[in-house]
Amino acid sequence: MKWIETTPNRCWQEKEVSECGKSQHTLTLTGKEEQTVEGFGGCFNELGYIALSSLEPERQAEVLDALFGKDGCAFNWGRIPIGADDYADIWYSHDENDGDYGMEKFSIERDEKYLLPYIREAQKRVPGMKFFASPWSPPAWMKKPAVYNYGRLVRDEKTQLAYCEYFRKFLDAYEKEGVKVSRLCIQNEPFADQKFPSCLWSSEEFRVFIRDYIGPYFEKEKVDTEIWLGTLNGPTEMEFTMAGIQNDLYSSYVDNILFDDDARKYISGIGYQWNGQRVIHKTHETFPELGLMQTENECGDGSNNWTYAAYIFDLVRHYFQYGVSVYTYWNMILQPGGASTWGWRQNTMITIDPETKEVTYNPEFYVMKHYAHFIKEGAKVLEGSGHWNMSAMAFKNPDGEIIVTVQNTLDRARVFTFEGEGKSFSAELAPHSMNTFAL
Repeated sequence: MKWIETTPNRCWQEKEVSECGKSQHTLTLTGKEEQTVEGFGGCFNELGYIALSSLEPERQAEVLDALFGKDGCAFNWGRIPIGADDYADIWYSHDENDGDYGMEKFSIERDEKYLLPYIREAQKRVPGMKFFASPWSPPAWMKKPAVYNYGRLVRDEKTQLAYCEYFRKFLDAYEKEGVKVSRLCIQNEPFADQKFPSCLWSSEEFRVFIRDYIGPYFEKEKVDTEIWLGTLNGPTEMEFTMAGIQNDLYSSYVDNILFDDDARKYISGIGYQWNGQRVIHKTHETFPELGLMQTENECGDGSNNWTYAAYIFDLVRHYFQYGVSVYTYWNMILQPGGASTWGWRQNTMITIDPETKEVTYNPEFYVMKHYAHFIKEGAKVLEGSGHWNMSAMAFKNPDGEIIVTVQNTLDRARVFTFEGEGKSFSAELAPHSMNTFAL
């Protein structure tokens, strides 16, 4: 058995399991297998690649190996923004030519500067890497008002059909570059009216666009990319208010779409992030046949502190407990402070200082490595019970290996006892520690 421990003062320490006496406080497996894990990943953002590019090639390779190499986090999923996201260097779309409904001037030329080189480096390390993509904003001329950081898609037929073509052009262009996008999330955070590229979508706008436009369009054009609802950052009461929606019931937004069978037949799954954590269990319970992804890790405030890392460790557990198959980190790499071009400071797995060339592996790097390094594609989530069930989780890899992740958030050491799959052990967990056991 292998045991890796991370504490605020010591990261990624291998420890020996010694006899400490069985505790009545256990994680006990019920014998039930849940969903299949497809993997872990992060978002390819322009500011991340700009920070990475400040290093010499050899040190760039070390950072990339830490994220995608088999001895590192071994990320096998990537999120791709369609046009500018909030960590792009500038705001842009792939066709900012007013009235180009035929998308004749569509181009991904800008992505050759930052995103595609970043993605290709990941693919060198993970040849079978999988991708999903989402826009933060349509081209500004397709919105009312015609700006990136506000507004809604114009809802006439020619604009919605043009947006379908915009998506197809993006998917085709990336595939020609060797990047097959298998899942399309139609809109990032449809409740968010922000200073950065964004676009509000009501439930009814989603339902009609999927049912009457992009679903039939993809079917007619034989586009084999799955359509996913999201990425949903709610719904919550606050977000309904921001989106100008009066009713704060979950069913008034999500179920309005999913209970329309003509729309539902085109939807392969739902991507949830941020406040979506508060409603994902409702989707999992009511539509268990739908795929679920966690599409964006919550970002913190740029301080990269231990307290927030402990929160993220539990957030990963929460999402897998409620049915996701993929967990996606947000900014894998940033410069010190993690500031976006619009001023928000955010956490990152790895900080790279372009002046001193110092590379810092932050606590959230080890959070992700505690899961992603050990849990393999095809693993099964194992249902648990007992006093540790809300702090620990177990997975079964395709080769039968059992992976147990557990966190002790208290100021004192505690004994953790695991029982299941014909295996049992007890270990004393250090205060404020993150732990992974491979059995």
